Amino acid sequence: MNLSFAPMEGLSYATFRRLHAGFFSGVDQYCAPFLAPDGQGKVKASALKDLQPELNADLRLIPQILCNSAGAFLSLSRELAAMGYQQVDLNAGCPSGTVVPKHKGAGMLLDLKSLDAFLEEVFSHTVLSVSVKTRLGLSDPEEFPALLEIYNRYPLAELTVHARTRDGLYQSTPDLSAFALAFRESKAPVRYNGNLLSPAHTEKVTASLPGLERLMLGRGAMANPALFRMLHGGEKLEQEELRAFLDALFAAYLDSGIGEHFSLNRMKELWYYVHHMFPGAERELKRINKARTKEDYAAAVQDLFRCGRFDPNSAFPGTIPK
Repeated sequence: MNLSFAPMEGLSYATFRRLHAGFFSGVDQYCAPFLAPDGQGKVKASALKDLQPELNADLRLIPQILCNSAGAFLSLSRELAAMGYQQVDLNAGCPSGTVVPKHKGAGMLLDLKSLDAFLEEVFSHTVLSVSVKTRLGLSDPEEFPALLEIYNRYPLAELTVHARTRDGLYQSTPDLSAFALAFRESKAPVRYNGNLLSPAHTEKVTASLPGLERLMLGRGAMANPALFRMLHGGEKLEQEELRAFLDALFAAYLDSGIGEHFSLNRMKELWYYVHHMFPGAERELKRINKARTKEDYAAAVQDLFRCGRFDPNSAFPGTIPK
């Protein structure tokens, strides 16, 4: 089984990736949060800094680009190639309301002719291997066969399919029957993404599709950072290692120079997922969310871990794919 950590905007940056890889085994590759270049393919220096090889040593990292201009995609790809990368991923799946109307992310699925032209230009000039992360369509999985026909025209390094439509966002139940078409007929290797929130969710997917080896985990792995290890047959998450990981991550954020306020915000974003492992600890969790200083945050975390409500079997909520 080959397991990929999904790109999680606001969360899975270099500091997180390094600490996660140091504490937990099982990740075969990390996919970085998307880069959104301007019309000339330029991005902020801070965005490229996150991808510097020295900050991602010993990790297999795949950069991701969100844009609808083939020229901008190619220009940024050349810059990534100069940094030593060999593969780049196209984001054709982001469902955000600020992205889709610009015909980016899942908005690329609005016009299949434009998507086809984009891919034709990219694959005619790319210096990197190119993979694609897509959805099943905009509003109906019946859109996917035409979409797959386009993807099959090009030598994709990999096709990751989030088994929902754009309109399904992250709340609808992933559609395994629609995904099965990609698994059967894609010319590129296929990776499944969508509601892999626990071993039970993952078992349902792999049992339904014998031979499926490539999976991408996002929210489930944020809620339980040991989930990759568990899927490879390893031990469940221990309370002590979760506490050590979270403490080390907060210290690393503070040491990185982003400041106390932003360090607290990064941790609170992560706690949105992790808090499901503490059922019944609403009072302690509320204190973490309300913390305004590192001292208040540390005291709130200490009280939470002392309350005795940690449950390693409590997964991030979501329906099992059907």
